[in-house]
Amino acid sequence: MACDVAEICGGCPRRMLSPEEYRRQKTEEFAKILAPLGAELRLGIPVFIADGTRRRASLAFSFHRGKLCLGFNQKRSDMLVDIAACPLLTPRLNAVLPDIRQLLSAVCAVPLQIRKGKKIQTQNLTSGDVWLCEAANGIDVVLEYDAPLELSHRMILFEQTQTMPGIIRLSHRRRVTEAAEPIIEKARPCVKLGGVDVYIPAGTFLQPSLAGEQALTELVRTYLDDTQGKIADLFCGVGTFSYVLAQNIKNKITAADSSRELLKGFRETVNANRIPNIDIINRNLFKYPFDAAELEGFSAVVLDPPRAGAAAQTALLAAMPPTKRPQKIIMVSCNPRTFVNDAQTLLSGSWSCREVTMVDQFVYSDHSELVALFTNRQS
Repeated sequence: MACDVAEICGGCPRRMLSPEEYRRQKTEEFAKILAPLGAELRLGIPVFIADGTRRRASLAFSFHRGKLCLGFNQKRSDMLVDIAACPLLTPRLNAVLPDIRQLLSAVCAVPLQIRKGKKIQTQNLTSGDVWLCEAANGIDVVLEYDAPLELSHRMILFEQTQTMPGIIRLSHRRRVTEAAEPIIEKARPCVKLGGVDVYIPAGTFLQPSLAGEQALTELVRTYLDDTQGKIADLFCGVGTFSYVLAQNIKNKITAADSSRELLKGFRETVNANRIPNIDIINRNLFKYPFDAAELEGFSAVVLDPPRAGAAAQTALLAAMPPTKRPQKIIMVSCNPRTFVNDAQTLLSGSWSCREVTMVDQFVYSDHSELVALFTNRQS
């Protein structure tokens, strides 16, 4: 899909390159970032995800003088580029954008009642964000703007969404750190993970594309190989890797994450499907990483930290006595630069980095992800 705003939009700054040049640049830059880990580091065959597969996206909107603008920021700017469709997004997400415009235009046109002291003033909504996620059974939408959801707006959103078959849930929150309040839920949004229908709460983090998710989980399975038994899935999120690893009944998965909201849905799905070999722990792994005593007896550890990395957890893994360590650490990282720091910590503790594979899930961007395999040198 061609893009008329590719030269000004900041969403995919490398779209103007040929596919061959784009892949060459991405591969070379990835290797350069990982260079501090040593010239002998083995790089796996990179995985390039196709264009038009992004199932999750955040768009900004503005409303001035009766005109709505919906899109992405310009390169190195706060100015919005108005888009009718985006070649990064799946066809189902692009198909729902006209409905999103209609909803936002209707809400922005009705003034808010703003109390200032004893006076009430009217003011139109002027800006915010829209979070879109394509579930298996429809589109999940979260409207984010820093204003209360008034009755008039609630009625507009409810009534209009009823006529939009592509949207199965619409929610609102004032800021990204808050839980989203569902306004209408026609069906419970679900995705398929490890053969299980998994309910996703509003605003849930998922891998940006289904193809990217499949590439990451397949690499984790490949690196795990015939290793089985007790496996820790740390920074587990909705359980993307836990469900897949639990398909082998010989595995006993301990999944941990700090998000109560994500883990609530995770537990509900595990219980509803009677999955016997997943235990779920609510834990802040930045402050309270698993120590040597807790990890003793585990066959493998899967780490999928956020962009900040897993410094505390990798430090404890590096310090474990070699004879009591897991056989493998499989690290999934969305930030190759912080991965290098974590990898150097493990290397300094007598772990070996066997292979690192790039997964290019954010098409035509400067961003790369990876999956890496570490083994105990002294095992």
